[in-house]
Amino acid sequence: MRVEVMQHFGLTLAFNQAGYYETEHHKELMKDIRGAIGEGRLIAVCGVVGSGKTVLLRRLQQALDEEKKVTVSKSLAIEKQSIKLATLISALFYDLSADKQVQIPKQGERRERQLQELVKKGKRPIVLFVDEAHDLNGHTLTGLKRLMELVEDGGGLLSVVLAGHPKLRNDLRRPTMEEIGYRTDVFSLDGIAGAQREYIKWLLATCSGGQIETNAILTEDAIDVLASKLRTPLQVQLHLSLALEAAYQAGEQPVTASVVESVLSRQIDDLEPTLTRHGYRTKDLVELFDAKATEIKAMFNNTLEPTRSTELREKMLRAGLPI
Repeated sequence: MRVEVMQHFGLTLAFNQAGYYETEHHKELMKDIRGAIGEGRLIAVCGVVGSGKTVLLRRLQQALDEEKKVTVSKSLAIEKQSIKLATLISALFYDLSADKQVQIPKQGERRERQLQELVKKGKRPIVLFVDEAHDLNGHTLTGLKRLMELVEDGGGLLSVVLAGHPKLRNDLRRPTMEEIGYRTDVFSLDGIAGAQREYIKWLLATCSGGQIETNAILTEDAIDVLASKLRTPLQVQLHLSLALEAAYQAGEQPVTASVVESVLSRQIDDLEPTLTRHGYRTKDLVELFDAKATEIKAMFNNTLEPTRSTELREKMLRAGLPI
């Protein structure tokens, strides 16, 4: 959002810098995840794009670091599709080693034995965080079970927290993933579902330093429209920014419902963006449902032959996709 727009509405902080918004759902979720970490579990935290997974994990990691009861490790590798188990083992080496120059053995057996020694020296349970885990391949996911067993065999305790889109949850439920799926505690992050109005008011109060009344920025009707149409913090932040920009250009204050309606995406709940928010790209759909990319695109455009469209939709429903 442009500086002049922020100044016009009395905002001193950008929406994406507002910080952590906590609902009762967040509190319960944090409690449940921490309980699972204490038991050395494999954990999956699933939520749609923009629901606040990364912010939640940062909050959790900060709390665990401050308590110093467990050692926090994080995989920083970006290209999740190509991550193998060795990459996650390397993350543990970097975070557990006291040496500035970490030497990771290239030979597998030696590497695993040295990891066990590092765990013994640390004398604390370990939790490994992996974000964007919906992109991990099946072999890497299954390998996490062996990694946890390796640490346990060395006298330690390792929990793994995977964060990803709902695709991760569905992948773990597939029959071919039974070895790890049945051993995973899956938690769903609903973001601000049911608390959209409260979130919007908190966001405006936070970003204005509490100096501006909410109704001086947005009318109640405008808040109603945003709250009824949007489901995640990311959606609210984007469309609220667009609404303020549009109102500024039109010389309107406070922002009215009609201005909000004018900036809302008409395709926000169409099939393609809905599946994308859940972690399914065209490539994923092609691989999962034995389809051609042209068929998937035709289905999105409602031009696919009816019989084939019905067949694909039934497969997607059985796999847990939100269609």
